Amino acid sequence: MSEETIRINKFLSNSGYCSRREADGLITQERVLINGKIATLGQHVGIKDKILVDGDVLQNRPNKRKIYLAFYKPKGIVCTTDTRIEKDNIIDFISYPERIFPIGRLDKMSEGLILMTNDGDIVNKILRARNQHEKEYVVTVNKAVTAHFVKNMAAGVPILDTVTKPCIVEQIHKKKFKIILKQGLNRQIRRMCEYLNYRVVHLKRIRIININLDLAVGKYRTLRPEELNLLNQKLKHSQKEPR
Repeated sequence: MSEETIRINKFLSNSGYCSRREADGLITQERVLINGKIATLGQHVGIKDKILVDGDVLQNRPNKRKIYLAFYKPKGIVCTTDTRIEKDNIIDFISYPERIFPIGRLDKMSEGLILMTNDGDIVNKILRARNQHEKEYVVTVNKAVTAHFVKNMAAGVPILDTVTKPCIVEQIHKKKFKIILKQGLNRQIRRMCEYLNYRVVHLKRIRIININLDLAVGKYRTLRPEELNLLNQKLKHSQKEPR
């Protein structure tokens, strides 16, 4: 029987080094070596292969302790594991004793809830667009929110060569609204507002699926057992990223 192999990006994810998307970035930047040779996208590796990232040897440890954290990301912190390039990165800010990485992103000028883990499978279940998991935000804009604005935001806005999916939008103050999305386009809320001639002044994520933001700015905590159990139930039929 031939040796079982997996794609190199999944290997990096299983090892708790980074998400598959960030792994692809490292591979493209030629920072990953397999048995002394530069790795290529989609390449498969087995248990006997020697994998290095930036000169550090990685071990595939799928049975290691899984870590799941909720973190209140402050403004100014970047959701990247690349500590060499970005000095205000989320990894150095948290300074967790074990290797973890963020599930998805919040842009640098946004704040709020982000989940951190070393479990590559849960990352892909949460992020894959077709799984349609909710993320809730509170947004302050530069002028009064109108019924027209709420209606158009909820119906869908043309950005990034597509139209955003229908979503829930509720005005909660003169210049503030809540929005619940089931997709995660790049800077989606900011771009939606810009299309309607609004500018985002403050953006905070307050919920991811069943996990609510209940932390002080810059603090993190381990997910409670009941939260993790419910999260796993909601992810039960979610598909992983097909890479």
